[in-house]
Amino acid sequence: MPPFYKRLHRKADGRELLLYSLNPLEDPPLPEHAEPFRPAPHLRYHPLRGEWVVYAAHRQERTFLPPKEHCPLCPSREGGFPTEIPFPSFQVAVFENRFPSFVGEAPPPPEGLPVPVGEAMGRCEVVVYTPAHVGSLATLGEEERLLLAWAWRDRYQALYALPGVRFVMPFENRGEAVGVTLHHPHGQIYAYPFVPPVLEREGQAFRERPVLLELFPKLGPYLVDEEGGFLAFVPPFARYPFEVWVAPVERHPGPWTFSEGEMAAFARLLGRVVARYDALYGEPFPYVMVFHAAPLGEERTFHFHVEFYPPRRTRDKLKFLAGTELGAGTFVVDALPEETAKKLREVL
Repeated sequence: MPPFYKRLHRKADGRELLLYSLNPLEDPPLPEHAEPFRPAPHLRYHPLRGEWVVYAAHRQERTFLPPKEHCPLCPSREGGFPTEIPFPSFQVAVFENRFPSFVGEAPPPPEGLPVPVGEAMGRCEVVVYTPAHVGSLATLGEEERLLLAWAWRDRYQALYALPGVRFVMPFENRGEAVGVTLHHPHGQIYAYPFVPPVLEREGQAFRERPVLLELFPKLGPYLVDEEGGFLAFVPPFARYPFEVWVAPVERHPGPWTFSEGEMAAFARLLGRVVARYDALYGEPFPYVMVFHAAPLGEERTFHFHVEFYPPRRTRDKLKFLAGTELGAGTFVVDALPEETAKKLREVL
C-alpha cells in the first residue's frame, strides 16, 4: 500500500483534482465556478527541424501574476475567492490544467495547412506543492517534500497508462526571470503523444552506452552534494553557468522503480539543491527544473535524472539565449562548471 492517501474530486467544469495527504481528507468541497472548459490545441510539423510544434491559442488568457488574495492555487475559504482547489485544507494537490497544451479528447486539427498536422492528445496537470502561498522545495518540511515525491511517482504511473502517451515530464518554472505566471509553489506535468527531440537524442545516447554511469567516477570537481545513492553535480558540459543535475548512482528508468529509502533520499537532495541556489545570493534563485525519465519503450537503457536550468550567471546578470544559442543551438557559457560547482558546494 502506498504511504499516502489520495482523494479524487471532479471539479464543476469536469476536470479532475487529486488531493494527496498523509492522513485522510474528508472535508466537503466548497462551491466552485463552472466556467466552460473547451481547449482546442493541435500539432503542426516543422519540416526542417523534424519536430512537432504545439499550438494552444487559449493559453494567452491564462492567469498572470494575480495578487495573493486571488491566487488560484491557494485553498478556497468559505465566502472567499473560489480557487482551483475548493477545499479549506490540503497538502499536495494535482489538477488538470485549465489552459492545457495537450488534452485527453483533442479536437481534430485544422485542415488545408501546407504542413502535416496532428491531434494534441495527452494531458497537462498542475502540481501544487503546498497550501502555503510562499515557499519552495527547500522550505517544505521533510514529510511534505516526500509526499510531493510520491505524488510525482503516482502521476508518472497514471499518465504512462493513458492511451497514446509516449513521454511524461514533470517540471517547475520558478521565478519571473523564467516567465512564471503564478508565485505559489507549484510545478506542472506534461504527458506528450510523441517523444520530444531532446529526449529522443538522450534515448539514443543511452542505448549506445551508459553515459551517466561512465561519468560518475569522474565527477570529483563537479560534485555539489550527495544523499543515499543520489548525486547532485554541475555537469562538466553544462550549458548554463549554474546548471545542476540530480541522478541516482544506480540506473533507474524513473522514480517509479525507487525503493522507499531512495524516494526519501531523492526528495531530501532536491530540497538541498534548491536551498544551495537560494543561499548563493541570499534570495530565491530562478530556475527551470525538468525530470528526464524514460520515454515509453526506453526503460531498459534510459537513466533517470533531473536537470536544473538557472538563468542567472551572476548575482545581477541573467543568461539570455541569443544568436548562437537560439539560431544555431550552440551555447556559449560565461563560467567554468568546476568553479560554479565549488561555489554551490561551499555555500551551505
